[in-house]
Amino acid sequence: MLDFELNEDHKSIEKLVRDFAAREVLPGIRERDREQRFDPNLLKKMGQADILGICIPQRYGGAGYDYISFGLACEELEYADTSARVIMSVHLGLNSLTLLSWGTEEQKQKYLVPQAKGEKVATFGLTEPNAGSDAVGIQTTAKKDGSRYILNGEKIWISLADVADNFLVFAWTDQEKKRKRDHTGLSAFIVERSFPGVKTGTIHGKLGVRAGNTGYIVLTDVPVPKENLLGQEGEGFKIAMFCLEQGRFTVASGATGLVRACLDASVAYSKTRKTFTRAIGEHQLVKEMIANMVKGYETSRLLWLKAAWLKNKGLRNTRETSLAKWVACLEAEKAAADAVQVHGSYGYSDEYPVERFYRNSKGSSIYEGTREIHTLMQADYVLGYRTDKPVRVKLPPYPFD
Repeated sequence: MLDFELNEDHKSIEKLVRDFAAREVLPGIRERDREQRFDPNLLKKMGQADILGICIPQRYGGAGYDYISFGLACEELEYADTSARVIMSVHLGLNSLTLLSWGTEEQKQKYLVPQAKGEKVATFGLTEPNAGSDAVGIQTTAKKDGSRYILNGEKIWISLADVADNFLVFAWTDQEKKRKRDHTGLSAFIVERSFPGVKTGTIHGKLGVRAGNTGYIVLTDVPVPKENLLGQEGEGFKIAMFCLEQGRFTVASGATGLVRACLDASVAYSKTRKTFTRAIGEHQLVKEMIANMVKGYETSRLLWLKAAWLKNKGLRNTRETSLAKWVACLEAEKAAADAVQVHGSYGYSDEYPVERFYRNSKGSSIYEGTREIHTLMQADYVLGYRTDKPVRVKLPPYPFD
């Protein structure tokens, strides 16, 4: 039976996060964006509101809500500003959900519990200066040294790089497989900021998401206890793909919120701005742009909700999440471009938020798999060149035990 109605928990979460974003994100966002300034207090406030562990089971310090609630939270946060949703992507989607699925009980107690409570901030380190979509192109190494590994390498374009306490880092543990580009030589590690040899910095001059923290991580002879190996040696690539699937879900639901923000701003402006003695909303071509935003929003929302439904059931959703991410990001770019057009000259300045929406929209078509990667994935599925194999580890279905 199909049921498109949100339950009371969903409605409650939607309102909670919407009110939170209106109270804690929107005030001062234009100034923070102008100044390229991240507000670290936002992390503390999100933790206090139980947002950072929204879909982590209560036994691990989370709020215990389902994956639909997670998507609703991402949509509402990005409605206010993309930088707020990015926090959810890296802290919860890329890192905490991966610990929930792949971590040992000891790792969950030590790292997941404080992250779910918002006491510690976490992020994800895969991308390097010469390796983005080509994950096996990374150069970071992890050499076994008794009861520890020694990590060396550099990660870049890391969200929350300068504020995170814990990093999920990917490195080669098998040098021969590294030379052969055999992904079974990659492994994943939990790295603490306090470990000797960890250095981070912030990247300035970004096109969008300027109110967010984005930076780099330099690892120089960093000693990592063997207990901090996530999964088994050689499972790093599988873990990275698992991480990205959760991150893609957050980007899809977040981009949907950006489409809605563009729509609401355009509708409000179209009702008050007049040209040729008429409100511009009465002009046919303006109506066309607004109608396309409606189409983009409704389509994107249904796609990410389907992916969330599959997650709740504990079913494989790689294809559906990829499709949701691909479509929602394309629709966000279109909606933002049209929103600037609707606003005319005013849309070209930061007097109205659509200028910020336009800049922010571009990033989503690049990170967590470029639009080109997702285009190929969808074609490969239908052509039969790609099939989903059974996975050793998957997200726990909802309701949690």
